[in-house]
Amino acid sequence: MTDARPTAPSKSLSIRRLAAGDVETFRALRLEALRCEPAAFASTAAEWEALDADGWRRWIADATLLAAHLDGEPVGLMGFMRQRASKMAHRASVVMVYVRPEHRGTGLAEALLSDLCAEAACDGVVQLELAVTAENGRAVDFYRRAGFAEIGRIPGGFRHEGREIDEILMAMRIAPAARAAP
Repeated sequence: MTDARPTAPSKSLSIRRLAAGDVETFRALRLEALRCEPAAFASTAAEWEALDADGWRRWIADATLLAAHLDGEPVGLMGFMRQRASKMAHRASVVMVYVRPEHRGTGLAEALLSDLCAEAACDGVVQLELAVTAENGRAVDFYRRAGFAEIGRIPGGFRHEGREIDEILMAMRIAPAARAAP
């Protein structure tokens, strides 16, 4: 994982994978994301607030979730969920991407995505996929700069406040992790 990557002269960045004991960090970041950017996510804060502690722990167990911390304070979240079918297990969906507004444009999202790609590659994933609303131009541009390509579009695939918004599907191939010789 990433450690001590500065985003400002006095800030120390660390990124680490969330574990079962990180429920409160996960809960705080996820609910903050859903409240701060409700148009960016398919879920609502109310849906996630209804989860009990076991529900939150199941998410940590079922997905690979990374949290970014600046000087020990959690400020970003990104994860992936691997496909379960054996013939699709080389693919994973990027989920729960969030960086606090004051830290956007600092390189923090790039650092999270870099570490996410490394985690995915170590897990045998060779293709990352995601869906983003067509109205979220900043996110679409970020993913394109990172190497994702548009592979499709779902007209009206996302509903927010009674409006239908196109969903852009994107994918990126990642290099498999080097395996040590036996």
